[in-house]
Amino acid sequence: MTRPKILVVGAGFAGVECLRRLERRLSPAEAELVLVSPSDYQLYLPLLPHVAAGVLTPQSVAVSLRRRLRRTRICPGGAIGIDPEAKVCVVRKVTGEVVAEPYDQLVLAAGSTTRTFDIPGLRDHGRGMKSLAEAAYLRDHVIAQLDIAAATTDEAERAARLQFVVVGGGYAGTETAAYLQRLTSAAVGRYPRLDRAQIRWHLVDVAPRLLPELGEKLGEKAMATLRYRGIEFSLGTSVASVDATTVKLTDGRTLPSHTLIWTAGVSASPLVATLGAETVRGRLAATPQLTVPGFDGLFAAGDAAAVPDLAKGGDAVCPPTAQHAQRQGKALAENILARLRGAPLKPYVHKDLGLVVDLGGVDAVSKPLGLELHGLPAQAVARGYHLLALPTLTARTRVVTNWTLNALAGDDFVRTDFQSRRPGTLQDFESATSYLTPDQVREHSRPLAART
Repeated sequence: MTRPKILVVGAGFAGVECLRRLERRLSPAEAELVLVSPSDYQLYLPLLPHVAAGVLTPQSVAVSLRRRLRRTRICPGGAIGIDPEAKVCVVRKVTGEVVAEPYDQLVLAAGSTTRTFDIPGLRDHGRGMKSLAEAAYLRDHVIAQLDIAAATTDEAERAARLQFVVVGGGYAGTETAAYLQRLTSAAVGRYPRLDRAQIRWHLVDVAPRLLPELGEKLGEKAMATLRYRGIEFSLGTSVASVDATTVKLTDGRTLPSHTLIWTAGVSASPLVATLGAETVRGRLAATPQLTVPGFDGLFAAGDAAAVPDLAKGGDAVCPPTAQHAQRQGKALAENILARLRGAPLKPYVHKDLGLVVDLGGVDAVSKPLGLELHGLPAQAVARGYHLLALPTLTARTRVVTNWTLNALAGDDFVRTDFQSRRPGTLQDFESATSYLTPDQVREHSRPLAART
């Protein structure tokens, strides 16, 4: 008897947690497990600002899939289309070869990409913080601006090099601005020709408040903390255009700057559009049981799926956070087991445990289980949460070691010249994958599946 094949697309929190539980709950004879992923590691996204600031090494937040998944076959590549009628996923492997992966149960956990708008110059001059490569590049770029500012004799050039603009007042943008501002403040003491007062960090967001998910009180506390450290805020506004040396805001101001860091939200993976299924704000509409209505054997979770938030009720859907993705992956695995064994599927219900925002040093704000904290207690909660959420003991040990070393020895200001000959913009780092239309998927999947 042929084993059913469970195919998982995406190596984020949802996909990996699903496979981990299936490996524990299923014997090798019960099912074949396959993971489609272009990378061979699982990235712990919440700590990317620590990597960008040099507080953590890149390998601290990148966990090897081959260490975590012991009997899952890893298909190195990206899914470019799905044929739900033939139950085939079309994959472009890292070699460039296009292959068909038939499946019996498919888990779509393809994650998200940086959400951009039709802003002139954004993709050519903006820099993101969605991947490990972007975080590593951003550190090099920021230190390079200090080096150039110290070397130039042009005062206007120096001012532009020392002004940094971060767009996005949510979790990612606030932490990125906080950690990189802390890095530049510490580094400037090593440059005799520069002064801390010359460095300007500017946080821009279209929302009227910072960190609206935390509530007004904690948002104001975070703003006060960062303002004291020298970060300026422009709320209720956005970017009108950007070029190599200036950022123009929608309120008419022009900021001379060579650095625009874009963290204004995410969009579901473009793979979702190849299905032709119903979507909610670009995310695949899923049921509380994490299935996709009208598609046999198709489950969805994480950033790519709009899963009803039963804890809140109404039309609410679970936010695209690591916390929900991780728990959805586990719930999804249980529902796959139930389907294989003829048992009823259970709905995903999980109340959000709160948000933690690490602002560097002893600065933080957090709201665990509705309790509002700031300062050192909030920092203890934030770091404790990350340690618990990190997927392996090895990763936890590396992170604790890095945090301790940074606290005792201070920052290092080494520029590795990573991709020094490339601009390192959103255009460079965002995936250039060419996805197939539903008609193209059918044209590719049937012959490929027949050969497979």
